[in-house]
Order: sequence, then structure tokens, then C-alpha cells
Amino acid sequence: MKLLLTSGGVTNASIRQALVGMLGKPLSEAKALFIPTAQWGQPACSPETVFMSTAGAWDGMEGLTELGWKSVGVLELAALPSIGGDRWVPWVRDADVLLVDGGEAIYLAHWMRESGFAQLLPSLSDTVWVGVSAGSMVMTPRIGREFVDWHPDGTDETLGVVDFSIFPHLDYPGWASNTLERAREWATRIDGPAYAIDDQTAIAVVDGRVEVVSEGNWELLNAPVVAG
Repeated sequence: MKLLLTSGGVTNASIRQALVGMLGKPLSEAKALFIPTAQWGQPACSPETVFMSTAGAWDGMEGLTELGWKSVGVLELAALPSIGGDRWVPWVRDADVLLVDGGEAIYLAHWMRESGFAQLLPSLSDTVWVGVSAGSMVMTPRIGREFVDWHPDGTDETLGVVDFSIFPHLDYPGWASNTLERAREWATRIDGPAYAIDDQTAIAVVDGRVEVVSEGNWELLNAPVVAG
């Protein structure tokens, strides 16, 4: 699977170009599935926010579902255990890209495992995963206690598909808890490397190679020491 891990989505030309490169074809020829599941576990989200993100734009910005796809469907992970894999697995395999919305990463990880969706991921070698906020963080080993809103007394461990963690929405206007100083403090409690990224930044992962794509601000935290 190819990963495009973003904070705010496909927010600029550089991130869009990286997405097209991963797909190997124009967006207009690609089939997308939108996954809103993470929103249900986030207290700040509501049925209205799920509708807005599924239907399109946020605050005048182009939403994930409005990028000019050949087709867009909605896949709700919490529903999958009740319908059986014989129905939903073909839908996933037929998609070129999975658009995974933000919300609560621990809740999203739970339903990815519970539904069998997480177990399917290793077989999706050509599929592109576009994560937004929690939709990106779920692929990391840990998110940190600061970002756990669902079962706050539980774990902060997520899927560990990549070996780094993500602090999203760096310097987001009006969010005093998302400064670089706070990100550096957060990183001291995270094992392994981590990235603080703003909404104009994405982390592309293809065949294990990690590349930061940005028209904004980001910082690598807990950078591994290179011998010699």
C-alpha cells in the first residue's frame, strides 16, 4: 500500500502532484472510497460534520471527495462486521484510493481491526491511502495521550504500519495546544521518530521510502542518530 499521510488533506498543488504520482494516472480515472469512521469517536464531531466532510468542502476548501474522481463511494467500517466480507472486500479491492477522514485515531484503529479491514491492508499493494489527521495517525505506532479522546484510560497505540508518529495541525489558527513547542514536548513521550506537520504538509510513504511533501511548515522530532 502507498501512503499519503496528511494533516489537512490535499490542500495544495504539491500534495496533489504527489497523489497523482502515487496513483500513476489522473484523478479523473481513479475510483475512490471515502471512510468517515474516525469522526464517530471524536467528541468534537457530529452527524453534521460527517455529512459536510462526506459531501464536500470545509470552510471554502476543496474536500477529499471533490477532487474530481472517476467515482466516489462511502465505506463505513463500523458497518462491515454486519454485512460480511463477501460484499465489502470486493468494493475495497476495486478502489484505487482510500480517503480516510480525521476524527479519533484509536476509535478508527478499533474498527479497522474489528471489521477485518486492517488485516486486508497488506494485500492492497497498489492502493493509495490518503489519510487526514487521525486517518494518518492511525497508521503510526502511537499517537500520544494528548490525542486520545475515545476510552482515555486505554492505550494510545495504533496500527504501526509506519515506524514514526505524527503531530498534526501544527500552528493551526486558534489552537493554542498545537504549537511547535507543544509538539516537541509531546515527542519526548513518544518512542521513535515523529513528525510535526501543518495542514500544507504531507508525508508520502512508498515501498518504505519516506518523503515529506510540503508548501508549509514541518519538523522531524526524535530524529534517529546516524552512525559514522
